[in-house]
Amino acid sequence: MSVLPKSVENVIAQFSKLPGVGPKSAARMTYHYLRSPNGDATNLANALIDMDENICFCTKCYNVSDKEVCSLCDSLLRKNSKICVVEEPLDVVAFENSAVYEGFYFVLGGVISPAEGIGAEDLRFKQLKERCNELLKELESKRLEVIVATNPNLEGEATASYIHDMFEKYIKEGTMVVSRLAMGLPTGADLEYADRLTLKRALEGRRSI
Repeated sequence: MSVLPKSVENVIAQFSKLPGVGPKSAARMTYHYLRSPNGDATNLANALIDMDENICFCTKCYNVSDKEVCSLCDSLLRKNSKICVVEEPLDVVAFENSAVYEGFYFVLGGVISPAEGIGAEDLRFKQLKERCNELLKELESKRLEVIVATNPNLEGEATASYIHDMFEKYIKEGTMVVSRLAMGLPTGADLEYADRLTLKRALEGRRSI
């Protein structure tokens, strides 16, 4: 028989599903909201409901958005000769905070990882190809650069190789170049934790693959 009310157990179980949060941390967070006198639990619940009801994925880049096409893809100030391919929406935030990139983005939704059962069919490679073809039409005779900004680990490298192979025909035709972020980012690092200078050096030192 549990000593905790069912509603408290349910909240702890939900917090435990968060990345990096174990049962003890989940319990501490739950008790924080139980003790809060300012309606913090209600505010959190309302914020989550609002996000769940109003946030979608951009139909062009698949970043999180409150509109069908996000403000980045809809901007006339972005350079359509570059598209930066990242794993997750937080990587877009990292690049935008660095203020060193002016092209478009594309969020794959992860990386190829056989160990976790994630294959190419589980990611947005088809949509990436469609988006690149769309940009190539806009560019006409100019060349499109696809910057692969997956994390510098085994899964990220495998995903970068897959993207290179997918666009090999375009590379040979000279209509596209596929580049990879330079090693300004240490192996095993996550883009969302990189500082401005590290991202700047990684972008400036990118190489063809």
